[in-house]
Order: sequence, then C-alpha cells, then structure tokens
Amino acid sequence: MTSRLELTISRLFNFLGIGYDYNFPVSLSDGSIVDLDFKVGEKYLEVIESEVDIQKFERVKREKPNLDLLGIGSSKIAAKIEDLESINIIDSPRHQIGSIFIEDPSLSFDYAHVLPLVEKCSILHGHTSTVMIEIIGKMENNLVIDFSLAKKLIKETISVLDHKFFINEKYVEQDHEKHYVISFEGPSGVFRLQVPKSTTYILPGEATVENLSSIIINLLAKKMPSNVEALGVYVYEGVNKGAHILANIR
Repeated sequence: MTSRLELTISRLFNFLGIGYDYNFPVSLSDGSIVDLDFKVGEKYLEVIESEVDIQKFERVKREKPNLDLLGIGSSKIAAKIEDLESINIIDSPRHQIGSIFIEDPSLSFDYAHVLPLVEKCSILHGHTSTVMIEIIGKMENNLVIDFSLAKKLIKETISVLDHKFFINEKYVEQDHEKHYVISFEGPSGVFRLQVPKSTTYILPGEATVENLSSIIINLLAKKMPSNVEALGVYVYEGVNKGAHILANIR
C-alpha cells in the first residue's frame, strides 16, 4: 500500500472478509493501461490523494462510463483542520460512506497496570497513553459525525479510564465492599495488593494496549449515532508503539 488511506481500506476489506485485487490494470481507448487501486468483484475503487489521481479518475469515468468506479478522496475543507482528516466518496450520494480520524494531545489518559505473564511488565507500573480514533459510517449531510461532538464523546469515554489501575479479573482473590484483594505470581515474585474499587478497572483479560483498545471501542460504541458502523482505536503506549483494533459495531 502506498498511503495510510489505502492501508485503512484494505484492513476494512480484510475485516469484513471481502476479497479484492490491488492495483488492477484497466485498458483505455488509446491502448494505454491504468492501474485502479482496488477491484472488488466487478466494482472498482480509486483512492484520490493528488491531482494526478483526480485526472486518472476523471479520464476513466469519461472513457468507460459503464465501469462501476468509486472514488475516495480527502476533503479539502477538512484538511485545513489540523487534527481531522475527512474522507468523502466521489460518486452518487446514495453510496456515501465516510471516515474521520481524530488525533489530539488532549485525548490521553494515565493508568497503572501489571502484566504477570511478561517479565519486564510483571511489576506495578504506569503509562500515559494517547489515542487516535477512526469513525466510519454512512454520511449524512456530507458528515459522518460532527467533529466537535465526536471529540466530546471520545473525551467522555477515556475519562472513565483515566487514573485507573487495570488488572485481569482472574487475579481478583477477594471482592470486598470498597476494595479488591489482587494476588498473582509472576517472574518477579508473588504479589498481593489491596486496591480501592473506585480507582480499579477490572478487565476480561490481561491489561494490554490491545485489550484497552477493545474496551474503548465497547464504551464508545454505545455513544455513537446510528449511522456509525465501525470504529478503529489506536492506543499508544509511550512513544512509537501501541495497538490498533478495528471493529464493526453494528
């Protein structure tokens, strides 16, 4: 893939179990060959990210009007907003599916966790994680969701996780009225902790960034309007590493 948008589309196809050909050659009237980004069955999809892409898209539409071709390109208006990239379908309105990406330093949370199965992480330690959210759905009035509303809902969601201690439910030895007793044995020895319920978040599995991504999707999905069909969540653990989960929420 030559761009992040192409990679996102390919991941979405893979997630939905849809087979596709990449860079599929199409012959034009003068005998020249152009490569369209994706071929799905008898339908084609071109990712438009430059003037050259626009010219190719318009030429193919003009010379092959019966070709079922859809274009996806970044909105020039949305591109002026630093932390939002909008994807608009360039075709008839009845097929408009869009995606927005929201990344902002304010979308972060602090937490502590323990991973008893990982030697380096088998002692209590903490992180500050930032998140990037991808929202995919049917476009209404040329919007998937209003940017300010999406940001508000994301902040509400991650506030639930902020300054919490994350732990796998299987390590809960005792459940008292106001606290849990956590016990586990790992490479660094046997640990037994008493932690307040108010600052503890029990997880159905280990407290990895992959699991946190899934938890954020589950929490955020309940707040999304009905036109939103899928969510992607990137959770960064420190700098230059993290996890990405993409899920269909309908």
